[in-house]
Amino acid sequence: MSRNFDIVVVGSGPAGLAAATAAAALGKRVAVLDDNPKPGGQIWRAGIHPDRHPDPAKARTIAAFSASGAELFSGHQIVNASGPGIVDAWVESTKTLESFTCDKLIFATGARERFLPFPGWTLPGVFGAGGLQALVRSGYNVRGKRIVVAGTGPLLLAVAAHLKEDGATIVTIAEQSSISRLTPFLGSLLTHPKKLRQGVRLRASLLGSPYRTGCWPVAVEGHREVTAVRLSNGARTWTEPCDLLACGFHLVPNLEVAMLLGCNIGADGVTVDENQQTSVPHVYCAGEPTGVAGVDAARLQGEVAGLAAAGDTQNAGRLYRRRNAEATFGKAMNRAFALRPEVLSLAQPDTIVCRCEDVRYRDLDAQRSEHSAWTDAKLQTRCGMGPCQGRICGPAIEQLFGWKNNSVRPPLYPIPVSAFCKANSARVDSEPNALPRL
Repeated sequence: MSRNFDIVVVGSGPAGLAAATAAAALGKRVAVLDDNPKPGGQIWRAGIHPDRHPDPAKARTIAAFSASGAELFSGHQIVNASGPGIVDAWVESTKTLESFTCDKLIFATGARERFLPFPGWTLPGVFGAGGLQALVRSGYNVRGKRIVVAGTGPLLLAVAAHLKEDGATIVTIAEQSSISRLTPFLGSLLTHPKKLRQGVRLRASLLGSPYRTGCWPVAVEGHREVTAVRLSNGARTWTEPCDLLACGFHLVPNLEVAMLLGCNIGADGVTVDENQQTSVPHVYCAGEPTGVAGVDAARLQGEVAGLAAAGDTQNAGRLYRRRNAEATFGKAMNRAFALRPEVLSLAQPDTIVCRCEDVRYRDLDAQRSEHSAWTDAKLQTRCGMGPCQGRICGPAIEQLFGWKNNSVRPPLYPIPVSAFCKANSARVDSEPNALPRL
């Protein structure tokens, strides 16, 4: 099945919704594709108790999108982008591939948590911080559970506050960044009163739970499940008994679609111009793929991209100053939560780095002297060749060994072989001289 639109937006988080709303308001036929059942992305993921955490910004953004006339295609997972104006989506409900063509493409694919390997991190009961929050929103019961929240980034406080509200006991919050590094960032919040109020509110809700800076997980104890977490502040190491560990080391942009399209990628993410256009003509990018900067930056970037893609660069220009200010805040946040050397040396020789293929640290370390690229090491160890295709181990390997995953090929997610056959058969029937794209 093939559908045609003026503009296709990939991702229904804050950036994608803002882009679609802005473009649809200018009369463009807009499609929004997302693999989630409801709009909002990871940051605004709907839960079984939607009224427990009301977010006025979320409500306004989704309401504006719903009234805009843009069409939402939920449960559509992008598996291929064969050109600037063509994307293919896997639809789990119908077990089919659907093709979308457009004049302009805006991808707002968000970010994911960064994980770092340390002894015991693959034990049952160890979750990503955001991952555990998402599970709880979907009905996972943490009432009465003792939870250690560890890693780095502003997400830790938000996750801890929500887990506590759902009945968990927050044993401690371990932030690896030092207070000396955090202080300039906290000072910058004075110019962002909304964010400051939010941070104060979260911390106040966690009174009684220690917030330890310059502290990180060293190992998880337990045989078949988590029983405790060993923490360190560099001067001493101690054990915190717990039932669960929620651990994440900030966020990394989702760049697979950008890499598939051949967009230029810089140190922070996808390179864009003042109108959020990438190096590929008619392809725009907004939100975390351009650099992790938070929800406010994502919404402004999305609005700029939507206006520009629809041809209204004049109104897009009126948003530059606010957007740039949020981007500056994002850079300060990333500096504050930069990884310290100690958390990059936690893995032991037998620590699993690639969970899909059970590749251990020693297997990769043995390739360090012989190979300078992940592709070479991958061929020797199968690291990154499992179902997640390097999404989990890739950012860790980049930090540990300096190897970047530059090999992105369709399908971006595993899908049945039969889907290829059906899609390519239909394509050849309609275009006898066409070569399969997948």
